Amino acid sequence: MSSPTPAPFLPAGFRFGTSTAAYQIEGAAREGGRGPSVWDTFCARPGTISDGSNGDVACDHYHRYPEDVALMRDLGVGGYRLSIAWSRVQPEGSGRANPEGLAFYDRLVDELLAAGVRPMATLFHWDLPQALEDRGGWLQRDTAERFAEYAALVALRLGDRVEHWCPVNEPNVVTMLGHALGVHAPGKQLMFDALPVAHHLLLGHGRALAALRAVGARSVGTANNHSPVRAASDDAADVAAAELYDTLWNRIFSDPILLGRYPAGIFELMPGPVEDDLAVIGAPVDFYGLNYYNPTRIADPASPLPAEPGLDEVLTARGAPFKMVPLEGYDRTAFGWPVVPDGLRETLVGLRATYGDRLPPVYVTESGCAYDDVVGADGAVHDPERVAYHDAHLRAVADAIADGVDVRGYYAWSLLDNFEWAEGYSKRFGLVHVDYATQQRTPKDSYAWYRELIAAHR
Repeated sequence: MSSPTPAPFLPAGFRFGTSTAAYQIEGAAREGGRGPSVWDTFCARPGTISDGSNGDVACDHYHRYPEDVALMRDLGVGGYRLSIAWSRVQPEGSGRANPEGLAFYDRLVDELLAAGVRPMATLFHWDLPQALEDRGGWLQRDTAERFAEYAALVALRLGDRVEHWCPVNEPNVVTMLGHALGVHAPGKQLMFDALPVAHHLLLGHGRALAALRAVGARSVGTANNHSPVRAASDDAADVAAAELYDTLWNRIFSDPILLGRYPAGIFELMPGPVEDDLAVIGAPVDFYGLNYYNPTRIADPASPLPAEPGLDEVLTARGAPFKMVPLEGYDRTAFGWPVVPDGLRETLVGLRATYGDRLPPVYVTESGCAYDDVVGADGAVHDPERVAYHDAHLRAVADAIADGVDVRGYYAWSLLDNFEWAEGYSKRFGLVHVDYATQQRTPKDSYAWYRELIAAHR
């Protein structure tokens, strides 16, 4: 495997890693005292998952984690971003911890450290305990308080060995796809009435940050999804629609954490006491985690431009005040997402320009691509598009560093092919191919490329 490597252009000590999420890989849905989550409930509803599947078994990581950690050791990554399933630790979302659940993550963390891989733990990667959803979920302020209690329980057990903590993963996706549009769990279609979810997720971040630090966690940050937003034209209506989308997707979540305030016009829409809550939400973070996949092109709903297939059809049906339209001139992944590496540089440089000294060191906590990978007759998985994707995005990181952004690492999404939420098992993001019938792991060409890149950097 040979490819031009960006390694010489990245600083010494740059962290190469990979990421996963509990519901997408663990399986063992009814083992070890785990309680049901909103995703178990959502998957059981007919028509919610494109291939009718669920995460009951997924990649069986719960039983096969030693094999998966061995893959990371061979890969040479210095870091692994995992998520901890709240319902495995607290089956009812509150109360005492489930000893079996904590013991599983205890073993996993020890296995990682023995392999020379430092854990970055996400506490909420979308799998809210169903018992809390039954009491109102993230629409209720109390869920943020329960989240802080859960964070403290986990940190008391693992805090001496986990390097970095991300309390909440992609609160914008949970708010928009899970509560505004209903295409993710818990499947609510509230549109702008979902804004309290955004506030309570941010408050949960702030409460968890304080709880983690109170029990000795050393490095607490974020894992926020950002998309550069481009207006479809210079027309005032398109520009206004793009600005609104940028506010709702990006700035509602970054401004409170980094500036301690909401963008103009948002404060009044949030449940109180907003001023007091912002003081909690805006506590300084030790790093800023950025998940990046692609830019978004936005038009006014009345624009004659054709809509982007997929999510925009849902937006139109819900009467959204903006329309997603195709970003032309780029290759696309199997998900239909445009491949725009410079959008990552643009986002990183934009964060630095917007937030200045309030922006702490940055980690790219997710970036990746889905393609229709198959095991060939030679027993290998050839995925040149994924090699090109990660190569180009790492070069974009190098360009951002050259522009003065303090980027400390890149966690490729994902280590394994896995349960891809509403798309089920139809989309493959992994550096390692998983045969879901046999659980056979087959490292892809991209895995070999990433291993060579990491070795070259060393």
